[in-house]
This record gives sequence, C-alpha cells and structure tokens, in this order.
Amino acid sequence: MDNTIIQNKNWWQRNWKWIIPSTVIMFGLFVFFFYGLGGAATDISKAYAEKDVYNNAFKKVKTNNKASEVLGELQPIDNLAILEGSVHYSNKNKTFKSSTRIVGSKASGKLDIIADKVDDVWVYKLIKVRVKQPKDQRQTIVVLKLE
Repeated sequence: MDNTIIQNKNWWQRNWKWIIPSTVIMFGLFVFFFYGLGGAATDISKAYAEKDVYNNAFKKVKTNNKASEVLGELQPIDNLAILEGSVHYSNKNKTFKSSTRIVGSKASGKLDIIADKVDDVWVYKLIKVRVKQPKDQRQTIVVLKLE
C-alpha cells in the first residue's frame, strides 16, 4: 500500500491563469476610458449619429465653384472616412471640429469643418478643403469662413 500524501493546491495556484489576464484587461479599460482615449471613441460615435454636420458642409463644398473645378465630381462622405479622420467635440458638445477625407473625380484631400450648435442647428465657422492629390494641385480652398 502506498502512503503518499496528496497536497491540494491553494487558491492562487489554482486560479492565477485567469486572474492575471483579467487584471491586465481591467487596467487597460480603466486607462482607455479615464485618460481621454474613451473620449475619442465617444466623439466618433457621436459624429456617426450626427451626419447632418458632414452632409450640410458637403453640400456647401459641392456648390463652391473653385472646389468643384479642382476636385471634380465628389463622392459622398462615407462612415469609413469619418472613422479615418479626426473628430473633436467641446463646449458641452456644442462645438465641433473635424478633418475627414474627401474624394473627387479629379483630386482628393481633407475636408476641415468647425461648427457651433445654436438652437439645435449647426452654424459653420470654417469649411475648407485641403487638396492633397495630385501633388501638383496641392492647395487650400476656403469654402466658408466666419470671423
């Protein structure tokens, strides 16, 4: 007969494999939400919900003669363009700043928007297009600028 003593593992020895990854994930989420990165995600999701800001600015760019001449026929701004760009809300979500990709049949670039929300209506302070491609066409077209 064998008289070996069976030792049971303590709680830490049994559970360390899931406690350490869980702790790292929780710490990462804490850093993400409480140190500003969560704010960027919130701003992007809010921009998806308020597509009127982009659509109205896009309409103003389409009606601008110089922008139409340089860019050609414009493709609509899609959700991926918003995700690739930068979005920032401030002043209790009443001020909006964004830079997003804009593509035309002749050229492409960035659409910069600064707007304030007044009585649930976006009032644009700045709408400009920075033409990036082709390189020989690089320029900035100011569509709207309020002082």
